This record gives sequence, structure tokens and C-alpha cells, in this order.
Amino acid sequence: MDVVLLARAQFAITTVYHFFFVPLTLGLSLLVAVLQTMWYKTGKAEYRALTKFWGRLFLVNFAIGVVTGIVQEFQFGMNWSNYSAFVGDIFGAPLAIEALLAFFMESTFLGLWIFGEGKISPRIHTASIWLVAIGSNLSAIWILLANSFMQHPVGFTINNGRAEMQDFFALATNPHIFLQYPHVFFGGLTAAGFFMLGISAWHLLRKPNNPTAAMFKTSFTLGAAAGLVGALFVCMTGHMQGVSLAKNQPMKLAAAEAHYETADPAGLSVFSIMDADKDEELVSIRVPDLLSFMVYSKARGEVKGMHQLNAEYQAKYGPGNYIPPVTLTYWSFRAMVGAGLLMIALAALALYTSIRKVAVPHLLLAVLPWAIALPYLANSTGWLMAELGRQPWIVQGVMKVQDAASPSVGAISVLITVVGFTLLYAALILTTIKLFRYHSAAGITAADLAGTSEIH
Repeated sequence: MDVVLLARAQFAITTVYHFFFVPLTLGLSLLVAVLQTMWYKTGKAEYRALTKFWGRLFLVNFAIGVVTGIVQEFQFGMNWSNYSAFVGDIFGAPLAIEALLAFFMESTFLGLWIFGEGKISPRIHTASIWLVAIGSNLSAIWILLANSFMQHPVGFTINNGRAEMQDFFALATNPHIFLQYPHVFFGGLTAAGFFMLGISAWHLLRKPNNPTAAMFKTSFTLGAAAGLVGALFVCMTGHMQGVSLAKNQPMKLAAAEAHYETADPAGLSVFSIMDADKDEELVSIRVPDLLSFMVYSKARGEVKGMHQLNAEYQAKYGPGNYIPPVTLTYWSFRAMVGAGLLMIALAALALYTSIRKVAVPHLLLAVLPWAIALPYLANSTGWLMAELGRQPWIVQGVMKVQDAASPSVGAISVLITVVGFTLLYAALILTTIKLFRYHSAAGITAADLAGTSEIH
């Protein structure tokens, strides 16, 4: 058994499980804050009820997200001690700021928001949920700064075999973060929008005559608007990231397109079947010249192929195979894009029915609850593509994955934890789904409609 492969599998499993909850936390905190503000401004029972209903679901997601995230830090020390020693000086600052500023901020004000109604002023109560949303999204910035260093290392020097921070400002203004963070932010807004849209559609479909159905029409519209805006901007920022890849990570772009040979102009792959052993395509359907046009915004432009890039990397970094797992990178990218395009279509149709105030088609109401899975699919496969496409590097051009693992941890030990964490996280996921179903099906209660008014 390959201990590095097992360590990679464990980190991938626990990270993807954790990332199920992160985008929803980022987006739903904002939507709950919007509903709370509407309650504060109008004093209407409808907005209080919607704030309480969606707030419960947000709390479930937030709690499980925190639990699943705790393991991430321990894995650096357990399975990736060489990596931790190498980048510890770099990662220490952003991760400490994330914990001390962002996480403590969101946790403190979340408690104030949960227990403060009727005990603090409506203005401060409303401000509390906004600070939770701001803290959650600030937290993502610092985590992504650490990841951006792995994708595009800046502001450091290597001393005694360690990467030491030389310029914190360069780290904090890494060009990669200005593309990566908006992509993640709008991915979270999309996830929250479809979560709200799907559950609202379920209530409108199953309980159309329920007195609270009109309230779910409000959250249906809000979810559709958030889902559409989020998906459109995810598409836009994703395109910008693709253009950046051609300059900073051309091997990742080539792998995502199964682009083996340098071409000018280069075609965009529609469908490919690859032979991983021979590093070549068996089946290829492409749109001529389109990849060059998307990268350079003109008819012609050279896009380097994996074979030529591999030869360049061998000359620069030494012998080895620098081609990432092409099949997984290629299909992860297409799953992300396909889910994104489908979300744009569904959200646009849902929002159109709301704006025109026409009856939502029964088929659309039936489909939207299942569409809650689409942003999870897009977010997860997007991260897989981003990380797989960087292989064999753990820090692009600086440190390889095979050099990052803990030298003293055996394969059996890692295998046991892989199995244990996988089962534990699966149980947490199932528990979360059960809680989501329970609170979603319960709908808006009499207690949600009662209570104090936020208007003053």
C-alpha cells in the first residue's frame, strides 16, 4: 500500500465532506441576514417566520461544518509533517488571523443572534446576523489565501529547506485570490439560493393550500434571484480563472481540456476518452479554435499541450512525470460546468415565473428539490479539478506531494484512519440530511409567527 496515496485519499475525503457545508454557510448566512433586515424594517410576521425557519437550517449546517472542519488542522501534523514544516511559516499568519478574527467573530455574534432576541435591541440583533455573515465570508478569504499560496506561491524565500515569509503584503494580495475568492463566494451564494429555492418549491408543491405557502413564495423568489446571480457570476469568474490558468498553471488547463499537443489555434474539447497509461486521446470531439478564443479573446493563440509542458518541466525541475491525472481533471471540470449551466437555466425559469407572477409549472416545482444537489456537485468537482490539476505539486513549482508526507507514519495507520474518518463523516452527513429533512418538513411553526417585532 502506498502511504502517500492513502494520505491523499484521507485528506480528499475529509476535505470534500467538510466542503459540503462551507458554501452553504457562506451564502445562507447572507440570505438569513437579508430576511432579518426585512423583518427589522417592516415588522411583518412573515419575515420573522422566514428568518426563524431558514435560521434553523443555517444553524444545523454551521454546527456540522465546524465539527467536520476541526480534523483538517490535525491532518497536517499527522500525515503531512514535511509539508507542515515547509509551509508553517507561511500558513501560520493567515490561519491564525482566520481563527482569531473571522471565526471568533462569527461564533460570538452567532450566539448573540440565537439568544439575543428580546434581550438586546432589534438594531443590534439584526447587526449580529450581519456580523455572522461577514465573519463567515472573511473566514473564507484567509483560508483561500493559504490555498492560493499552494496554487501561486508568492512573498517567500526558501531558507534551510523551509519556505519563510518575506512579504506578508505580497501573500495577502496574491493575484490568485482575486479570482479564487469571488468564485468561491458566488459558489456559496448559488448553493444557498438553490437550497432555499428547492425547499420552498417542495412546500409549494406539497402544501399549496397551507396558510404559510405564501411565505414560501417569498423565499422561492429570493432563492431564485440568489441562485441566478450566483451562478452567472460563478460562470464569469470561472472563465477569468481559466484565462489565468493559461499563464500561471498551463498544465492544469491542458489537463482540463485533454490537450496533449501544443496547438495554435486550439480546439475546445466537447468529449474525450483518454488512455492514462499512454497519455493520449482515444476519442476526441472538439470545437475548432474555440479554446484559443476563450483564452485569448481572439481567433488564434497558442495553447501549450501536456507533452510539451512535461518536457519543459523536466528540463526545469528534473526527471519525472508532471502530467496530472487527466481523466479525473477533465471530467471534474465538465461536471462543474454542466451543473453550472443547468443551474442558470433552472434559476432563470424560476425567477421568471416569480417576476411575471404566473403559476410555477408543476414539473419545475418537482425538479427543484432535486436540484439542491447541483451546487454541491459543482462545488465539489470544482475543488477536485483545482487540486488534481496541480499534481504532482502540493505547492506549485516548489514542493511535490511525494515529498510532503510524514516519513514516520505507516500505511496501516493511515488506512485505519481513512476507513474510520470515512465512516464517521458518512454518519455525520446522514445525520445532517435527517436534520435538514426534519426541520424542512416541519415548515413554519406557530412559534415562528409569534414573538417580538423587530421594527422600532
